[in-house]
Amino acid sequence: MFGIANNVKSEVRECTPELLNQALDSPKVAKTSAEIEDALEAFRRGELTQDEFETIKSALKKQLPILTLHALFKNGRRKNEDAIPSGLSIYDLDHIPNPRAKWAEIEARKEELGVLLAHITPSTEGLRLAFIVPQGMDLAQAQAWMARQLGDDKYDACVKDYARCSFLVPREYVLYMNEEKLFAPTIPLVKGVGGCSIGQGEESTEPTPATSPLPPSEGGGENNHGVHDAFPTSYEDIPYENIVETLEEQMGGQPEHGSRNNFIFSMACHLRYVCNDDAHWISQLLPTYGEAREKWLASIRSACNRNQTKTMPRIMKRTLAICRERMEAEEQAADPQGPPPMPVRLPPLIKLLVSKTPKIYRPAVAHAVFPALAAHLWKTTFRYIDNVEHEATLMNVLMAGTGAGKNCISDPINHILKDIRQRDRENLQREKEWKKEMQTKGANKDKRQRPEGLVIQEIDPDMTNAAFVQRLADAEERFLYARMNEIDQFDALKTSARSKAHFQIMCLAFDPGNVYGQTRVGTGSVSERVCIRFNWNASTTIHKGQSYFRSVLTDGPISRINFCTIPEQPIGSDMPVYGTYDAEFDEELRPYIERLNKARGLVECRGAKLLAKKLKEENAEFARLSQSRVYENLSFRANVIAFLKAMVLFVAQGGVWDKVTEEFIRWSLKYDMYCKMHFFGDEIEGIENAGMRVKKRGPQNLLDLLPDTFTRDDAQQMRRRQGITGGNLTSMLGMWRKRGYIEAHGPEVAPNEAGKQQFVKTRNYLRK
Repeated sequence: MFGIANNVKSEVRECTPELLNQALDSPKVAKTSAEIEDALEAFRRGELTQDEFETIKSALKKQLPILTLHALFKNGRRKNEDAIPSGLSIYDLDHIPNPRAKWAEIEARKEELGVLLAHITPSTEGLRLAFIVPQGMDLAQAQAWMARQLGDDKYDACVKDYARCSFLVPREYVLYMNEEKLFAPTIPLVKGVGGCSIGQGEESTEPTPATSPLPPSEGGGENNHGVHDAFPTSYEDIPYENIVETLEEQMGGQPEHGSRNNFIFSMACHLRYVCNDDAHWISQLLPTYGEAREKWLASIRSACNRNQTKTMPRIMKRTLAICRERMEAEEQAADPQGPPPMPVRLPPLIKLLVSKTPKIYRPAVAHAVFPALAAHLWKTTFRYIDNVEHEATLMNVLMAGTGAGKNCISDPINHILKDIRQRDRENLQREKEWKKEMQTKGANKDKRQRPEGLVIQEIDPDMTNAAFVQRLADAEERFLYARMNEIDQFDALKTSARSKAHFQIMCLAFDPGNVYGQTRVGTGSVSERVCIRFNWNASTTIHKGQSYFRSVLTDGPISRINFCTIPEQPIGSDMPVYGTYDAEFDEELRPYIERLNKARGLVECRGAKLLAKKLKEENAEFARLSQSRVYENLSFRANVIAFLKAMVLFVAQGGVWDKVTEEFIRWSLKYDMYCKMHFFGDEIEGIENAGMRVKKRGPQNLLDLLPDTFTRDDAQQMRRRQGITGGNLTSMLGMWRKRGYIEAHGPEVAPNEAGKQQFVKTRNYLRK
């Protein structure tokens, strides 16, 4: 798998044949590429200088979609540390007079070389190849291998970066594409030159040579095997791209023609302080600024060979300080933080259910589908880590602003419920005929009993308590289900005269084995005591949702409900466009629904249990570090909800448990907790702390807010700043020491100076 994005600054998602072909045929891509070609012609005619052409070309390329052929990325962030390698590599042949003619020379060897894609670059001055990485090689080795095969001694070694992107081009620039192999589930093996196998697999046992990606003169950084190590992407948590950009600003901006060589030399002299004097490392960071590659590289080498002082220059210190200030400003501007980003890779069922949904709505849909999915389970239980058996009772509330698109969950839910609604229609007709028959007969004369098997799962909340109990009894231990466009539709469920009875239903439904019903004397009245099995979805605006639950914030409903949201979009944003939910979609969904319908009895999944234990510990650790009792209390049932979702997926996917499912469930829990704390955390905290309110950003890790070495007074002041009045400072510090987060530091202090007692964060904590 590899990635695609709208431009260099957009979030990366998994590339599909549809997305790639859509981009290749995009009028915008064609127009932008034509403008680059026009600029090149103007440069060749002498109407533009080299610098002017490079500036125009750079600006236009930023408008193009990109492929990340080297990798897909966790959370959609194009960073090396988040890379999931694709098994492909990019190889560029730059500044060649006729790319089409060059491809004609290579084309006959395309299978031998493992080439799956070849196209002219946006500048029209180069040829780009995407090929399969030979087995046992990394990116650098693969590109050096390809250079030898093509006899190219001037190839671009910087392309070995996993985060490197490839600008997309119009279809007319594409010279060759093997779509079947490019999007194959696993990269196929291809027999390469010299007996080495190309691809990712275990069929080949032949060794592959370890080859240096650069000639020795290109710089250091080699290990004992002659292979260059991957360089870090940040310095003291500051991305190198930020450092280069800011340093460039401090030196007066991009150089004019005639001063480029000195500018590159000066930039390299400063960068060597954060790049370990490594010319190869600097060459991966520093733009050429339009300079010829040989002169550019020579300037970098000269800078690294120059004598230097041990003290970092002022301009470099100032650059780093500015970078830190900007990062802090960005963090503050993003506070309160939004919900955690959805994983790039999704379980197959969730991937299908969000496939027709615009990206902005996918997290909400990924949460909202579970009540309807779980409604298909019948007489199926799952044993939680406390040894209590649960059925898949799942309730979801989508809270978002007015006009945010809350109806996005309707189509996926409608298609999930198709089989249930078909049976409901048949049984509603049977019930209607029976009622009509009863109305034509005298009192209790020749009246037949209520028909058996009147299972009607989907209900309208606007019903009496008797009707609700009757539907529960008729369901034969199946789940009832309701979809409410507004949360206050729940009030129409006339369960009793008590104002909070519908909240009681929410709590009774979630907890295992709760019995509910009514007893009446009349022969025609409903007298039933049944276990509540009731899954539902509701939507609401944020203000209305907060008001609706305000009277029961600490009574239990909120902790038992799964919440999701839709982030507010900038004014004037484009209208999201949906895909089509057609017969093909239903056919893909069918086997998942059938597995849910067929499941019976106690279902066990060791992976889901292990994850539930891990998440319980992660929640507990965050509660200890944030000293948030509210977070801890809400996390208990949130973990149960996440476990039940995991088991629904486990059953629907035919007993498959994998890393993708695990990461999705972890995200689902964190997202649910974000919504609960974001929408209700302040109010709950205020009730429990007798009116004290906390910051809108929610609970934070107090230990992370403290310096690596801190005093007892520092910790107390931090608690006060965070609005923490409950608990005890001594017990907090004692618990942190017991857990190995901190240890005492410095000499013992007198009792009257206890506030000056020092603590230091342990290596294990800092490493984690």
